[in-house]
Amino acid sequence: MFQRLLFVIRDEFGLSRSQARGFLALAVLMMLCWFGPLAYDRFFNQTPKTVSQSDARTADSLLAILEKIQPEKPVYGKSYERTYPSKEVDNPERPLSLFYFDPNLASSEQFQELGMPKFIAARIIKYRSKGGQFRKKEDLQKIYGLQASLYERLEPYINIPEKQAVASISPTQPTANTSLPPTPVKPAYTKPVVTTFDINTADTTQLIRLKGIGSKLAARIVKFRDGLGGFASTTQYSEVFGLDSLALSELNHFAQIRTTVHKISINTVSPEELDRHPYLSKRQSEIIVRYREQHGAYKTAQDLLNIKILDEKLVNKIAPYLAF
Repeated sequence: MFQRLLFVIRDEFGLSRSQARGFLALAVLMMLCWFGPLAYDRFFNQTPKTVSQSDARTADSLLAILEKIQPEKPVYGKSYERTYPSKEVDNPERPLSLFYFDPNLASSEQFQELGMPKFIAARIIKYRSKGGQFRKKEDLQKIYGLQASLYERLEPYINIPEKQAVASISPTQPTANTSLPPTPVKPAYTKPVVTTFDINTADTTQLIRLKGIGSKLAARIVKFRDGLGGFASTTQYSEVFGLDSLALSELNHFAQIRTTVHKISINTVSPEELDRHPYLSKRQSEIIVRYREQHGAYKTAQDLLNIKILDEKLVNKIAPYLAF
């Protein structure tokens, strides 16, 4: 788990192994500094606080005063609909009348005669002033605040002429004005055909054309490739963190290895430069250089097997990147 966390930090921020460990230690220290005092107060500083009788009486008297001046809560009916305050319903004693009306032409006074609150009528007028139009009876329900019971009462009296309910001219039909030039038809967008490419020279724009690979995943592939010095085998695609089966299938089908990888001179490289390679840790890099200084230059990659902390699997992975 710890090694996995270090790998995620190195992959995300481009840090070496030692820098990733320092970053993780600093994050743990910051969490302790942040949550330490809270934990101490919760578990160790639990001194009970006593309240005198005089303070308790004072608090009770203040609570009684607050309850008297507290504003009244809104009243809700059985249908969970908030009752409108009196200031929102104008002329509550006005006699209501039902008549046929067109919501696209009726005035605010006519809406109020039908039983609508003044603010609902104002919303309808504002909706029409901004270009809104009621094409069918059900469109009136879109007005925010209009109660369902009021709509059911008014629905038989809504009269929208046919010319308003249906658009008179379809956008695709030719207009009567023949003087206007015909609208040019834009060609349909066709996705560019994906062809094979060199994975060691490709950029993110080529990678995001593949299915299952977005901009973030494409940047991660390029970053991992540059850290390696190039892909030496297609089997290394699966080592990129976050690739699923679809992305791997696309890479194996279109991404080819046409150029050689960047090699490291194992007999002259420093421990710091060797540690930058994703396959080697800082300790392994230091031991490889120290062994070279004690026993002489390496002749083949098999000479690295004399170092006990390196196994054959690791040597075979880094062998394509070593120059002797």
